[in-house]
Amino acid sequence: MNMLIVTGWGWSEMLWVALISICLVFFVLVLLVFIMKLFGFVFTRRAAAAAPAGAPAVVQGQLHEEEIAAIATALKLYRGALHDRESEVLTIMNIKRAYSPWNSKIHSLTQLPDKK
Repeated sequence: MNMLIVTGWGWSEMLWVALISICLVFFVLVLLVFIMKLFGFVFTRRAAAAAPAGAPAVVQGQLHEEEIAAIATALKLYRGALHDRESEVLTIMNIKRAYSPWNSKIHSLTQLPDKK
């Protein structure tokens, strides 16, 4: 409320400022989407122009044998470079105990007051 007194703005001016700022944010987000799409269009055109004439056409979403081999080799090298050797087997053991403070519900309950 102190801001209203200092600036002398009423509620209508504050609502207009909020509306303009929200619209500005959405406009900038839409502008960024169009800029990113433009970058994608430019780079795909540049990649298509740089491709040799004898190379087979690349189909969008299709992996070739060389790409699959490169991905498999990279995954193998990555998995081999991990410091911790784990078998990636998840073992869940169910242990029955009569009492444990970790699963005790009595500590989370509060005593109800006596009704008189």
